[in-house]
Amino acid sequence: MTTVVVSFLCFLAVFVVIGVSSSFSRKSTTDDYLLAGRNVPPWLAALSAVATNNSGFMFIGQIAYSYRVGIESIWMMVGWVVGDFAAWILVHPRVRRESERMNIATVPALLGTSNDGEKRVVIVLGGLMSFVLLGVYAAAQLKAGSTALQSLFGWEPAVGAIIGAVIVVVYCFSGGIRASIWTDAAQSFVMVFAMATLLIAASREVGGPTDVWNNLKAQDADLVRWFPIDLKFGFSMYLLGMVFGGFGVIGQPHILVRFMAIRSVNEIQRARLIYFLWFIPFFLASIAVGLYARAYMPDLLDIPLTAGLTEAQATELAMPEMALRLLPDVLIGLTLAGLFAATMSTADSQILVCSGAITQDINPKWKDSYVASKIATLAVAGLALSIALFAGQGVFALVLIAWSSLGAGLGPALLLRLLGVRLSSLTIVLMMAAGVGTVVAWNMIGYDADVFKLLPGMAASFLMWPVGTLIQSLGSAAK
Repeated sequence: MTTVVVSFLCFLAVFVVIGVSSSFSRKSTTDDYLLAGRNVPPWLAALSAVATNNSGFMFIGQIAYSYRVGIESIWMMVGWVVGDFAAWILVHPRVRRESERMNIATVPALLGTSNDGEKRVVIVLGGLMSFVLLGVYAAAQLKAGSTALQSLFGWEPAVGAIIGAVIVVVYCFSGGIRASIWTDAAQSFVMVFAMATLLIAASREVGGPTDVWNNLKAQDADLVRWFPIDLKFGFSMYLLGMVFGGFGVIGQPHILVRFMAIRSVNEIQRARLIYFLWFIPFFLASIAVGLYARAYMPDLLDIPLTAGLTEAQATELAMPEMALRLLPDVLIGLTLAGLFAATMSTADSQILVCSGAITQDINPKWKDSYVASKIATLAVAGLALSIALFAGQGVFALVLIAWSSLGAGLGPALLLRLLGVRLSSLTIVLMMAAGVGTVVAWNMIGYDADVFKLLPGMAASFLMWPVGTLIQSLGSAAK
């Protein structure tokens, strides 16, 4: 185990050095801190988006989900990829073009600023939403890293979360968003390498795809069922919900900021090609690792009975536990360092966006203050750490709640704004409230397994468009 710890610390140090080295290219301005001077090459932006979109969620959450439900988890990938591709076509180029034209560094400011001027209530509300929900999202990343360390080293969860928070602050202070993007790119390679290594090692123990299929079928026939059963609204609505899950990227400030930072709008197409060449194989690999883990380690389901964990929390140990059982010590350290550093670089981009929400959106008096941006970063990192230490839900649940609330709360109004639709402050606020409220309600009533919560959330938000327009018209007529 000593070799594993040393290997882990050495590889983790490499990632930290990559992040810190970005300080040699930084400028002490808020534009550089938040957008890297809008000079990021397309391949870097693409690899960074892959890592940011798919770190703790894919390494921990998606593998655990596939472990629990089996083959049917493929539909999450199908829907997510289709929705994500639609966002690349409809939204990302417009985000790059409009953010530069309006000299804007945050998504709430982009949503609330048009040729008609600023809508302060929209910008502040969007900033508060980003601050709260991305704080929860960042906490999920810290939780993912601490889960892995707990599984492999037996460390208390608080230790991993605190280490992660310290690394996040180091990344942010070193080079801002540039440090996040540089480390993301390095981690994209390590993430794919880790998945491939685990699959090769697992196939030597379990066998090929046919052997896995037979193994899963012997455990539980439901694990090799292609389509979910007992769906209240049918399979079509279930799949459409997954498509909206992927399309929810249009409301994710920590991902959209990478397209604000890309060198030019003309390079979005090249970035899109690189993104999907990495994203699709990585998604497939995460599903395969989950299935192999279930075939090789069905005993993970016994953990909740002895450790006081829920089934979801126990299965989130699948990836680090399989690495521990199958890989040599040096590769265990590399795999864990890649996982841990990937979650941290995702967390730091979310915390940077939260910092921007405070200094650019909520209190624009600090807009040009580099020092205020760093103080805000410290405050947000502290909030995320607190949530990670005390929140009870698993990584998968935390990520999906935050992702869906942001997607439904910011996405529909932002899409209409980028398409040139004129929206009043009242209409946008109604859309944001309806989107988030519906996501929360849908999750609470228990229909999320039948239709992913982003579909009803976005539908409710779009429905407020004509409602808000009508109310505004009636108000104007009354005057």
